[in-house]
Amino acid sequence: MQEKPMQENKMGVMPVGRLLVNMSLPMMISMFVLSLYNIVDSIFVSQISEEALAAVSMAFPFQILMVSFGLGTAVGVNALLSMRLGQKDQEAVNKSAMNGIFLAVATYVFFAILCLIFVPPYFKSQTQNQTIVGYGITYLNICMLFGFGMFCQMMFDRLLQATGRTIWTMTTQLVGAIFNIIFDPILIFGIGPFPKMGIAGAAAATVAGQILAAIVSMAFNIKVNHDIHFSLKGFRPDPAVILQIYKVGAPSIVLQAVGSLTSYTMNLILGMFKGIADTAIAVYGVYFKLNSFVFMPVFGLNSGLVPIVAYNYGAKKPDRIKRAIKFAIIAACIIMAVGVCIFEFFPERLFGMFNASDKMLEIGVPALRSIAPSFMGAAVCICLGSVFQALGSASYSMFVSIARQLLFLLPSAYLLSLTGKINNVWWSFLIAETISITLSLFFFARVKKKKIG
Repeated sequence: MQEKPMQENKMGVMPVGRLLVNMSLPMMISMFVLSLYNIVDSIFVSQISEEALAAVSMAFPFQILMVSFGLGTAVGVNALLSMRLGQKDQEAVNKSAMNGIFLAVATYVFFAILCLIFVPPYFKSQTQNQTIVGYGITYLNICMLFGFGMFCQMMFDRLLQATGRTIWTMTTQLVGAIFNIIFDPILIFGIGPFPKMGIAGAAAATVAGQILAAIVSMAFNIKVNHDIHFSLKGFRPDPAVILQIYKVGAPSIVLQAVGSLTSYTMNLILGMFKGIADTAIAVYGVYFKLNSFVFMPVFGLNSGLVPIVAYNYGAKKPDRIKRAIKFAIIAACIIMAVGVCIFEFFPERLFGMFNASDKMLEIGVPALRSIAPSFMGAAVCICLGSVFQALGSASYSMFVSIARQLLFLLPSAYLLSLTGKINNVWWSFLIAETISITLSLFFFARVKKKKIG
């Protein structure tokens, strides 16, 4: 039986400003709520001890690495599927989706195996404190061995996003986050009939929320995502499709993976400050949790931007691409400006949520105030990086990310650490962001000339 001709998707006809809000607002809300996963975990873990908080902070780079592979693969599927929708190729749409689901499962298996080999030596390389090592191994083992929910949720959510059904994605994110927020204190402290699990409870609440969200997202795809025809009958992984997915997604994976390496290396640099090393690492971890509260809505905005740009590129509508980019950058800058104000004026209150000691406040308050101005440059870089991915020029995103973190952030942080003053280390973020926005604007000018016009 012949496939019915595909109808024009709203991404090709709806007014651009309204479309960006329609596509992005549910994702911005859901990503904002998603950031509560990390923040709530750390807030409750900090009630156990500062050592437990340090352990979660040390686990964060490995968690970023997991997210990098899961999210990068999903971004590649998102862009490819949106482009095939714009070209009205139903068979290619279906094939992109099924190969994406296969890759999500394969990625989970890879990290489950990795967990069994590398987690203990990973923590021992960052601290000599055996209590922190014990906390960290317990927490990360649970997050990785039961992490299949996270990978599947990312993929199924991106399938909904790629077809413009972001309201359903918001629902799945809310279900997982609300479950995590409710069960974090219950499982950590043993409320009601539940046993007191400590740091293991924080990890258990997180993975249970992810699994629940994955199930809900899969159900939504089957029930309402009529642009994709799901079928396992006769399915085989298609190397050509997988290559296309990673052609777009690989730079996103590298971008996030470089972030993982950066976080790990920064932990090692902060570990050089004897007497305050574990506290400094805890501060850095808290910064990243708070940072996500500002950055996640911007990532949500760009999750809506990617399919809009990719669809209209496939449909050859350059004016709509330009308007979408303009609106996205303005919105991202406004969000980041709010974040800068919060970090600059209320750092003590922010750290107060994490049961901060006087030593943590002494290190953390200057850290937030020094890093916050770099958010404005990040707003532009994140938006342009998404544009590069959507237009098939994702290697530019990869280059900017590598340059920012490996060539400028880490070297400048190390050199500033040699002054013996930990407050100087935080200025490396502003140095790196200034250089990365210059590179992003340069590459955007090239992409605009060649692909947008």
